[in-house]
Amino acid sequence: MGTVFSFAVHDPTAETGPVLRRIVHRLHRIDEVFSTYRPTSDISRLGRGELALAQCDPEVAEVLERCRETAAETDGWFTDHPGGRLDPSGWVKGWAVEEASRSLRAAGSARHSVGGGGDVQTCGGPWRIGVADPLSPGGLAAVVTGHDLAVATSGVAERGAHILDPHTGRPAEGMLSLTLLGLHLARTDAWATAAFAMGPARALDWVERRPGTEALAVLADGTRRWTSGLPRHLAPSVPSATGPAQWRLPPTG
Repeated sequence: MGTVFSFAVHDPTAETGPVLRRIVHRLHRIDEVFSTYRPTSDISRLGRGELALAQCDPEVAEVLERCRETAAETDGWFTDHPGGRLDPSGWVKGWAVEEASRSLRAAGSARHSVGGGGDVQTCGGPWRIGVADPLSPGGLAAVVTGHDLAVATSGVAERGAHILDPHTGRPAEGMLSLTLLGLHLARTDAWATAAFAMGPARALDWVERRPGTEALAVLADGTRRWTSGLPRHLAPSVPSATGPAQWRLPPTG
């Protein structure tokens, strides 16, 4: 999927190694089917018209249905056709991470985290999760904490202005990063992509109306904005590259 996956299992047993090997095998299979970097993947071939949907792996139809649902939930701000090309990666990566966490949970793990491309699904806790500062490479904009959290960030720090406004086809404007906290990474990750495309004013209002979901936005001028429930998830301080520093929310005015 063009990214790195990582696992932290804090309650390993004799079964953890075999389970992780099965999970990695499953992730490679998801990559074979859905990767837009592979010209031979089902998604790439479907997008070029070389395969019909009925000829694809059955999970392709399921994923595209989830994408349609997410598009409806976000009033069209989420799309599986960014830039006019079939690309359901906005759903697939979070779904793959969440599925890996479910597999570990089913194998008996009650405290683990699975990360993919900077987004994280946790089980148990408490966990402390750093939110990258888009204005300070290697620095943190915040540290969030909690149990059973899904944390997803969309932004420009790693890949530039790659998130498009699906209504105009132009790069989304107004934010450098948007981090969403929820319970299930597939939906949280997809919503983060959609909300980033919305722009800050619309995005924060939209997230505020989603029960169980919070947001932290870093705007283009460096200003930070957040939803009303975010402060209860903030750790009291954030380590910086030059030493410990207290982190405080700026005024909203």
